[in-house]
Amino acid sequence: MERTDQVRQAGVFSHVRRTVRMTVGQKRVWETRWSELGRKLEELPPGDVDLDEWFGREAPTVLEIGSGMGDATAQLAVAAPEINHLAAEVYPPGLGQLMLWVEKYDLDNVRLLDGDALDFLRDHVAPGALSGVRIYFPDPWPKKRHHKRRLVTPPFIALVASRLQPGGTLHLATDWADYADRMLEVCEAEPQLRNAYDGWAPRPEWRPVTKFESRAQAEGRAVRDLLYTKVTPTDS
Repeated sequence: MERTDQVRQAGVFSHVRRTVRMTVGQKRVWETRWSELGRKLEELPPGDVDLDEWFGREAPTVLEIGSGMGDATAQLAVAAPEINHLAAEVYPPGLGQLMLWVEKYDLDNVRLLDGDALDFLRDHVAPGALSGVRIYFPDPWPKKRHHKRRLVTPPFIALVASRLQPGGTLHLATDWADYADRMLEVCEAEPQLRNAYDGWAPRPEWRPVTKFESRAQAEGRAVRDLLYTKVTPTDS
């Protein structure tokens, strides 16, 4: 779901914002609900965000990196009201659309981050603060010369793992075969993570079908899921 122009590693600028247009509804919800639901990365004060304060309650928090137009995020939040769902996205109309879903379903367990998830994780999330991270259909950058721009790299996955609590989960999904293989390779090499299955995970029934997945199915591409857990100090 995440569509960025360049993924930052080791201090490189991570994305470029494009000029975008919002619908009347998206503009309206930005004006009326953003101050309650969302935060812009560049406006966050230094230090770790108090997730309990942001959501107004103590509950496990799952970060979704690249929430797209928010339909899957909203469905997940409806299905799991006991979880805090934090959606990170760089596409303002997508965030606006997610807020419309929040209104439609009267959700109080969704918050939105306008900005790059890598910077947010590095600068504003305490180690062990998250119960889960979801990365569904990140930009595949299919041309070989652009593979260096892909989100899932060893440094990024190490950062994600460090922000998971022991027993927390990392769930990835992609419809690009070579990217799936690379995701598996990267995650298998990360010592903080343990594969919950012997290789690929079965597609969970609770993961909503996104437009990217529907497109992949129509074009004959298989979708691969990976599910990892953060190792605990007692794990060998």
